[in-house]
Amino acid sequence: MESAELIAILREVRDRVQARHPQGSVGDLPLPDLMPLVHARDSALGKVASIGMVNPRAGGALNALIQAWKRFLARVLDWHVREQVVFNRNIVECIDAAIEALNQNNRAISELAGHWAQLRLGWEHRLDQSEIRFLRSVADLQAAFQHTTRTQHREFTAALQKAVEKMRLDSDRLIHSELRLIRQRIAVEQAPAPGGATPPAASVVSHPAFDYGRFAERFRGNEEYVKAGQRIYFDDFTGRRNVLDIGCGRGEFLEMMREAGVPARGIDLSAESVALCRQKGLGAEAADLFVFLAQQPEAVFDGIFCSQVVEHLPPERLPEMIKLAASRLAPDGVIAIETPNPECLAIFATHFYLDPTHTRPIPHPLLMFYLEEFGVGGIEVRRLSPALETMPALATLPADFREAFFGGLDYAVVGRKL
Repeated sequence: MESAELIAILREVRDRVQARHPQGSVGDLPLPDLMPLVHARDSALGKVASIGMVNPRAGGALNALIQAWKRFLARVLDWHVREQVVFNRNIVECIDAAIEALNQNNRAISELAGHWAQLRLGWEHRLDQSEIRFLRSVADLQAAFQHTTRTQHREFTAALQKAVEKMRLDSDRLIHSELRLIRQRIAVEQAPAPGGATPPAASVVSHPAFDYGRFAERFRGNEEYVKAGQRIYFDDFTGRRNVLDIGCGRGEFLEMMREAGVPARGIDLSAESVALCRQKGLGAEAADLFVFLAQQPEAVFDGIFCSQVVEHLPPERLPEMIKLAASRLAPDGVIAIETPNPECLAIFATHFYLDPTHTRPIPHPLLMFYLEEFGVGGIEVRRLSPALETMPALATLPADFREAFFGGLDYAVVGRKL
């Protein structure tokens, strides 16, 4: 027989034995080894088979006589040992049945182990799915919690801002009420006695009886808003050596010039505005623009800025103001004048007539004509504050019509002295 055939036969015998007598372990569970019990059973079977046999001896007459005697005794004593022989054989059969039962247990355990492995895989898969669903639920809950927290935070912040704004408005009302009482008291104290001297003539632009600073804060915008709008003039006045702000108000333009390192000063009719500018460390004085410009040398300024002033002047005095300003402007000096834009019809419904100190709007061609008359050239018109930003309903109009009749609420003319 070839070696390969012999090896194949041995492997087949081993597989049959292992199938009949499974041993080893199933997973982590060890199976009982039945081979020692099988060997003991085989030894017992050998002893059972030899019951009643006579031991062989060497040949000869004496041996034959002894063997005959032993056989005789075995036949005579057969009745005595018959039950023992039956008992021994039954014990061996019981051992065979136990071995077979244990083999069936091992095979059942092996089958159960296979089923358990499949059940374990399914259970682990379901466990993974349950864990994934749980993690997703936790993530959804966390996202919902964060969304709710952010929403509540925004609502709380909005409510807090409203409360703070309300407190600020209440505080402003209280402060302005106190200031109004103080001004009224001062006006009473400074009132001329009966029969006294006649008070001086009123300025060209009369100061209103109400709190104009509060009026500007409410209807023109706070200082940050005004300062952001005036950033468009930053490049025009950067590098200048002597700039005048006519109608400096709260000093937004002067603050911008200080940031740019440009020497600048302002004039205003309001003593309160001038006091506010001085508190900020800005150069400002209370003066009438006509009187102040008339007192200045010619070509003394290389920059003049005038925002939201000319619409307060009597129309017949506007050319005089332009002439004075142009004469005090040095060659190549820049002048910028900002005023409401009458081409934008929206200002007549909202902004222009809201200020009782306004006299009449000034179309930009007229303002350009005055500037050209008194030696200012290179004039540029800039339209500011688009009406669409404060009146979203204008978006429904055709674009060209909207630009023509509802463009910028304000405009500025910027030119240079020739």
